[in-house]
Amino acid sequence: MNDIKGYCEPRFGAVHEALAGLLAKEDVGASAAVYLDGEPVVDLWGGYADADRSVDWERSTLACVNSTTKNMTALCALILADRGLLDLSAPVAAYWPEFAAAGKEGVLVRHVLSHTAGLPDLPGLGSVAELYDWEAVTAGLAAQAPAWEPGTAAGYHALTFGFLVGEIVRRITGRGLGAFFAEEVAGPLGADFHIGLPAEHDHRVAPLIPPPSLTDAYAASAPPGPDGAPRENTGVAVRVGDVNAPAWRRAQIPAVNGYGNARSVALVQSVLANRGTAGGVRLLSPRGCEPAWQEVFSGADRVLGTPMSWTAGFGKFGNTFGWGGWGGSLVVSDPDARMTVAYVMNQMIDRERQQDDRGMEIVMAAYGGLR
Repeated sequence: MNDIKGYCEPRFGAVHEALAGLLAKEDVGASAAVYLDGEPVVDLWGGYADADRSVDWERSTLACVNSTTKNMTALCALILADRGLLDLSAPVAAYWPEFAAAGKEGVLVRHVLSHTAGLPDLPGLGSVAELYDWEAVTAGLAAQAPAWEPGTAAGYHALTFGFLVGEIVRRITGRGLGAFFAEEVAGPLGADFHIGLPAEHDHRVAPLIPPPSLTDAYAASAPPGPDGAPRENTGVAVRVGDVNAPAWRRAQIPAVNGYGNARSVALVQSVLANRGTAGGVRLLSPRGCEPAWQEVFSGADRVLGTPMSWTAGFGKFGNTFGWGGWGGSLVVSDPDARMTVAYVMNQMIDRERQQDDRGMEIVMAAYGGLR
């Protein structure tokens, strides 16, 4: 194995040890980062960017972080809310009039952000390629009836989250979610994170590696419904091979197709943990950050099949908030400690067959540096 590179303050040495341990076991290539008070205290990477272990994972290596992208998309909405351009308690139809169809006039923006809008599925899609047609997907969502009374239950909006939030952002700003993020978040912060990746960055991408013994045909299966029966008509199944294709990189799927590394993920999310600033750049007011950790819904999630606490865009876990991606990436922020921890890798783990604690190992190691 190649050496771990980067920077780590001595008191966070446990993070270096944890990353080294992961790379010595299941990981092929990975990065880990910790931001404290909006500044980097850990920025590490190592291993390989390819399954053959012939290309080093470099400082500039990027990977698709799948649903860790949702943290970035939610931040865009909170920025607009902080600027007074978006009311989280307003009906979605106030910004997107067509959305009021099929009984959705009472769906609020906070319902969309908290996975309680009743629109977790894309039943009309037959192929991944159809996800690349923004107007068709959002028109389908606008015409769709909610699966439950909005606000009364939660059900993880795996793919629809990005289209719903992204269309609200587009209606307000005239910009797609990826462009808004690039101009209003990544640009000011100098963050190497992209929602929709230009071709000029393809050479930096570490393709995702399917779980051991599985192939690029591996797809995350839909969790069972609340009665334990298989959920049907949920929409298109995304496979590892789809995520590794150039067409996926170019698309706008703001729930899942963000590209970055631990440094860029932690930098962006540290804004919310540090009362609106990172690296001396202010993106939100202190109060504008609060919806990220204020609970909107708590109870059984109908899609995930587990109890969940959702805020306006994030999972809430005790005093922390954040979310992870299919295969293993993760970001966790602690507003009390003003700390954000991120982990990004290329080797996926099938959580239906094996517990994946890699990201949490990095998080717990980071807390050791606060003692």
